[in-house]
Amino acid sequence: MAPEWVYNLSITSKVDVYSYGIVLLEMVTGRSPGVGVLDASVGGETENRGLTSWVKQKMSGEVPMATRIEEIVDHSIEGGYDVKKVEVLVAVALQCVADDKDDRPTMSQVVEMLHRCTNKAEI
Repeated sequence: MAPEWVYNLSITSKVDVYSYGIVLLEMVTGRSPGVGVLDASVGGETENRGLTSWVKQKMSGEVPMATRIEEIVDHSIEGGYDVKKVEVLVAVALQCVADDKDDRPTMSQVVEMLHRCTNKAEI
């Protein structure tokens, strides 16, 4: 849920951008945003933290990007994806779920970022 709803702030189209980012993260990780995250790095135990903070933490690590992506991608699609495309999806998703609505892109900007990713792949 976008912070605007939680803190009773003015509602704009940016709440839809936030929701889109959550959906992207759910698709990539195969995890629900409202449930604790099972994390092998803490002994395979469920951590009581949300999906967005878990992905942000994983993406800010010092390990190579391909390893970070591998850690967050749904294991049921393991190996069946383009790491660069997933990297773009995650980057876009994290921009969409920024806590401050002014830091989130518009949906037009999201579409443009995703189009650039697919256009590069066709070259």
